[in-house]
Amino acid sequence: MGGIDWRTEGVRIVKAGELDLNTAQTPGMTRAAAINHARAGANKLWAGTVRIEPNAKTGAHHHGHLESIIYVVRGRARMRWGERLEFTAEAEPGDFIFVPPYVPHQEINALPGDPLECVVVRSDQEAVVVNLDITPAEAVEEVRWVDPNHPEEGA
Repeated sequence: MGGIDWRTEGVRIVKAGELDLNTAQTPGMTRAAAINHARAGANKLWAGTVRIEPNAKTGAHHHGHLESIIYVVRGRARMRWGERLEFTAEAEPGDFIFVPPYVPHQEINALPGDPLECVVVRSDQEAVVVNLDITPAEAVEEVRWVDPNHPEEGA
């Protein structure tokens, strides 16, 4: 594998106390970058943490061409999505959330007394956030993830 200095070009460990808070912030939320180009040399991924305080939520937005994965570490996440945020689902510790490109959505801390802590991974270094002026639907439909390997119960 000639010529590559694996010591400096190999695996990177970013310790919990070394996360970078110099990233876009939202009131009631604290984001910290762990893996990006500047910290670890990543070219295609961004990963970090987000802590959402009790009763905090984002406005309606999407992340353009980016795919996002959210892993819930602590608390309960409520996601709303759709043209009028008319769909909703909740995730708890150990659950993963996938947000496809261009999907209008809103992240909400579903527990009024506890913070929500998550790990976020995005498919690019670019911090794309497109804020949307949406009047949220009053009636929402709760959605359970269903795929060919995990059909709806009773099906």
